Amino acid sequence: MSATGEVTDSTGRGRRVILWRHGQTAWNVERRFQGTTDVELTETGIAQARRAARQLASLRPDAIIASDLRRASDTADELAALTGLDVVRDEALRETYAGAWQGLTHEEIIARFGDDYAAWKRGEPVRRGGGELETEVADRAAPVVLRHAEKLPEDGTLVVVSHGGTIRTTIGRLLGLESHHWESLGGLTNCCWSVLGEGACGWRLLEHNAGSLPEPVLGDDD
Repeated sequence: MSATGEVTDSTGRGRRVILWRHGQTAWNVERRFQGTTDVELTETGIAQARRAARQLASLRPDAIIASDLRRASDTADELAALTGLDVVRDEALRETYAGAWQGLTHEEIIARFGDDYAAWKRGEPVRRGGGELETEVADRAAPVVLRHAEKLPEDGTLVVVSHGGTIRTTIGRLLGLESHHWESLGGLTNCCWSVLGEGACGWRLLEHNAGSLPEPVLGDDD
């Protein structure tokens, strides 16, 4: 925090990628599996995006990329309005395609596809509803994030506006975790974010499911 009360970022620790989940939708509230269904933000979701955008704008991001689905694209637009940056939209950042599961509540999925649901939660490879494997989502999303991160200036910041499942699988891939461990990362709350920082041995997870600005690590593990 500067003397004028402005939030400042003084980490100076290499490139950074902020993976930001979209705001709330009606299907989130109803606990319906969205997948690639193009569901709009609620009024609450728009307010969440505007509030989070004010925080993220203070980090002075250098680039914004987003899923082309409206809930992510509209969330990204709130940050673009404050920063003046263009949003690069890419369908490779969409949520996991989940076939027959899309539009169903979690209770309905458990009732109809209980074995697959349980296996997925155990971290096993499952084509939910006959759709994509999580590794296939990482195959399409992670390279897009890396390609844009490589274009950043030294100590630059990329904001990636996407979906909970896609963000989790992308983080797992960039950290080099085996896919059966990705579920252990946990989910992201609407309009919260995770932060990856560039380290000497690759990407490191600095923040996960955060709703406040990242702070430097002070201590023996910095």
